Amino acid sequence: MAEPRVLVFGGTTEGREIAEWLSARGGCRVFISSLTEFGGSLVQGLQNVTSLTGRLLPEDIESLLRDQSFSCVVDATHPYAAGVSTSIANAAEACAVPLYRVLRDPEPEGPWNTVDSPQEAARYVSGRPGNVLLTTGSKDLPLYAEAIDGFADRVYARILPVASSLEAASGLGLAVDHIIAMKGPFSKELNCALIRDLGIDILVTKASGAAGGFWEKVEAAEECGIELVVIHRPTKEDGLTMGQLKDELEKALA
Repeated sequence: MAEPRVLVFGGTTEGREIAEWLSARGGCRVFISSLTEFGGSLVQGLQNVTSLTGRLLPEDIESLLRDQSFSCVVDATHPYAAGVSTSIANAAEACAVPLYRVLRDPEPEGPWNTVDSPQEAARYVSGRPGNVLLTTGSKDLPLYAEAIDGFADRVYARILPVASSLEAASGLGLAVDHIIAMKGPFSKELNCALIRDLGIDILVTKASGAAGGFWEKVEAAEECGIELVVIHRPTKEDGLTMGQLKDELEKALA
């Protein structure tokens, strides 16, 4: 019998954990698809794990599933990558491949300012005074650049240390000393140091949960006495916890 093949989508903390667990478990070939080489580097060196990097259109995902005879697919993409999850689900259904979606912890609730989208966050911040620390990645930076007067002077962007993110930030006029290119998640202490050193008044984050270092941002904002703006997750999802996923994979790969 041919060795089972598992396709994991997600250059995330969850994607890495699943790949590490499957590699240690053995008995299958694992392919992990991530948007960037950085995401692929998270699983570098794992036995029986192959990294696939690059943006996949919906038709690319379906072609991948049709051509490679995967036993099952795991969607471990970021909770804010709703469009990608929809494409994965549609492709899995079209190709009759079992799909498992792993979820992060439930969206956190607290006494912070919440908005429904990056667009709303940009509009909200544009009407508030002071320096802004964006910890939401590079993809939505153009929204803030368009909405915020004095964007290049007021905004500091914390992004992944990869060329595409750096080019996106600098292309919008952010100077080098306003770009923080670091891999997270970050400790409360490091968040506090950045807030104080840069004179931050507002921190913007997604409700990414513990895996994304969310609570360390909350604690830092509280300790430093600054405003915290949290972007809601785009959808309420159905799926499995990490423990449930591993149980299901054990049965599927037995």
